[in-house]
Amino acid sequence: MEHVNVVTNGINHKVGAMAVNGVMSAIPGTKTLEEGIRQDKRGVRRIIDAVPQLIYVHGLDGKIIFVNKFATDYCGLTLENIQTDDFLPRLFHPDDAERVREVFGNALEPVAPFELELRLRRHDGQYRWFSLLYDPLLDVQERVSQWYVRGTPIEERKQGNGGVGKTELAFHKEIDHFSMFDAIIGSSVALRKVLAQVSRVAPTHSTVLILGETGTGKELIARAIHQLSNRSSQVFIRFNCAAILHTLVSAELFGHEKGAFTGAFQRRPGRFELANGGTIFLDEIGDLPAESQIALLRVLQEREIERVGGNRLIAVDVRVIAAANRDLEEAMAIGMLRRDLFYRLNVFPIYVPPLRERVEDIPILAEHFMERYAEACGKKIRHIPRTVGELLQAYHWPGNIRELQNVIERAVVLCDSDTLFIDESWFMRQECQQSGSMTSPVTKLTGDEGETIEAALASSRGQVGGSSGAAAKLGLPRQTLESKIKALGIDKNRFKIRHAG
Repeated sequence: MEHVNVVTNGINHKVGAMAVNGVMSAIPGTKTLEEGIRQDKRGVRRIIDAVPQLIYVHGLDGKIIFVNKFATDYCGLTLENIQTDDFLPRLFHPDDAERVREVFGNALEPVAPFELELRLRRHDGQYRWFSLLYDPLLDVQERVSQWYVRGTPIEERKQGNGGVGKTELAFHKEIDHFSMFDAIIGSSVALRKVLAQVSRVAPTHSTVLILGETGTGKELIARAIHQLSNRSSQVFIRFNCAAILHTLVSAELFGHEKGAFTGAFQRRPGRFELANGGTIFLDEIGDLPAESQIALLRVLQEREIERVGGNRLIAVDVRVIAAANRDLEEAMAIGMLRRDLFYRLNVFPIYVPPLRERVEDIPILAEHFMERYAEACGKKIRHIPRTVGELLQAYHWPGNIRELQNVIERAVVLCDSDTLFIDESWFMRQECQQSGSMTSPVTKLTGDEGETIEAALASSRGQVGGSSGAAAKLGLPRQTLESKIKALGIDKNRFKIRHAG
């Protein structure tokens, strides 16, 4: 947590940038800290209550002094409930409560911020993993007087990697990246149209289908919809339909029972259960296997799922946002995507334009990325020459915003002055590489297509879509390759079996 120095009555105070119950941030325009507290205490309390994050403050004895509204709503407890002597089992999982007691017993030393990953009891009795970041609040003698705690849900990360979570710092870095909403920086007509659609659909419960090329920021648009909705305080879960073997997609999305298949040693909830009450973002929806499409259709129609190997229907309240970077009409034409599923997903389509269709936004984005990376590198770069700006606007950006971001980062790393420099040869080299990677495999397909396709399937372990799939290796649209595989009678599953064996 950031700290600010506030001088009152000749004494230098170091306090948290956000603290509560008598320890508050400096308020611009006030003469003393105490006067600021009196003037704006209610306003700051409302702000803290509105933060979609668990926040509380406690003393060195571990007694809770303050909790925000998100925390009390989540736990289903009042401040008075939490301030009782037996509050630990009211809040924490029995296996974690003792660890909390040990921390309090050590008077929460050292002074440096630290992190704990614990399970907190939800109002319905279920336990969910949180990352708790502890920050010290210091008195005038620079001693710890209280501890300020922020809790972030990490249930998805715990479920997704066998219980080994990222550090809280890395998780917040990921959140900060998305909170910048790089894709929605600019003022072009094309972008304003997208933002108008986002603002209209966000407050509703409608399913959204986001279409656009790779690198245009479809996920960031999905996150913007989630943040502007009434589900913003709940979880946002992302699932890439092309990143997992088709045989495992249903188990990942809808969960599985113990013994449902080899390796299913215990019951595991799927992404839809984890996203209950929140939003799920299904990226590359055109790569969803047929059996999973049927199950997804049931979710959209009936709002219920069935775990793999189970026989019980489970009700879920999840908003679905899907995305695709391919022509879904072609996918339906070759039988890769069910038409009834497409119509259920296509309730509110949003087309995210490629960077070449919003050229006027490129200078703004370039400056934004320059400032971000310059700060990260400790450099003071203040100027982008007109010639560089013209070069950036003349390039067609096949990798869209992601490619622009990478180019600016590279330029910042190499920059030794206060003026950003970009070598025109970078773009020429990239164009040659893209041209070579796209034309060579396609030319080969005019010869012995079967052998070329099988070689690509073998190297991608039977995966067709995605950035590492056979279609990307051959430089073909996924639907086109699927059509060729079907026409040639190639069994792509045997490459998966070969790899598994």
